[in-house]
Amino acid sequence: MNTPDVSDLDVSDPDVSDLDVSNDAYSLAQEAAGALRSAAGHDTFDVALVMGSGWVPAADALGRTVAEIPFTDLPGFSAPAVAGHGGRIRVVRTDGGRHALVFLGRSHLYEGHGPEAVVHGVRTAAAAGVRTIVLTNAAGGLRPETQQVGDPVLISDHINLTGANPITGTTFIDLTEVYSRRLRALVHEVDPSLAEGVYVAFRGPTYETPAEIQMLRTFGGDLIGMSTVLEAIAAREAGLDVLGLSLVTNPAAGLGGEVLDHEEVLAVGRATAARMGVLLAKVVDRL
Repeated sequence: MNTPDVSDLDVSDPDVSDLDVSNDAYSLAQEAAGALRSAAGHDTFDVALVMGSGWVPAADALGRTVAEIPFTDLPGFSAPAVAGHGGRIRVVRTDGGRHALVFLGRSHLYEGHGPEAVVHGVRTAAAAGVRTIVLTNAAGGLRPETQQVGDPVLISDHINLTGANPITGTTFIDLTEVYSRRLRALVHEVDPSLAEGVYVAFRGPTYETPAEIQMLRTFGGDLIGMSTVLEAIAAREAGLDVLGLSLVTNPAAGLGGEVLDHEEVLAVGRATAARMGVLLAKVVDRL
């Protein structure tokens, strides 16, 4: 199935109405992409990365910062409401000569702005010409028997339990392979030790109950969090190749005997930032 390229959408084209998507959302993404290019002083970008909770310090290892733009300077963006999310877009030139858009933070569904706000960054990156996106997050581990706190895990698939979707109407998107098999193979070349797993997304902001965690284990989930899946869906709609990476920051509820705490998530991120940064830098230059 062919999917629309957000960067090519012309909202004045009558055929666009057949997509049954919000023209306003795409127009806003185009506007934000134009403002981003102007602020960055650069017209083309090779890859985008969305840095989840705990991942922001890892961005420093990606390369030389060319520009840094606050979210609030661009149309359609608002400042993140979550501690540990920087609220800026960094333009980075990697050691391999690639230009990367690094989103230091993201919007979450539980902030109440709706699915379109959650995926606005992805649609802006697509409108700016990016064809590959790396989505990172902090996640609870559903398999403590094989997962250690601080382990990165490649997302092989997801289960969307947010009750939301960024696409409405009759735009049917094939999600057979949301997370690129080719990109996962490339990451395994960089680090063969990385495990893969199925990421389950809840709306939040409450953490899950132990009963819910047991249910998710039965469903085949390996990781639990409150982000990523809506962004991945929007990215696939735009024709982007998607790579997903979770950082296991804690055993999920009822599996570790500890009270869940967002500060713990950030602490694990800080402790593993160097490793995550090196991993991302090697991966980005191979994309």
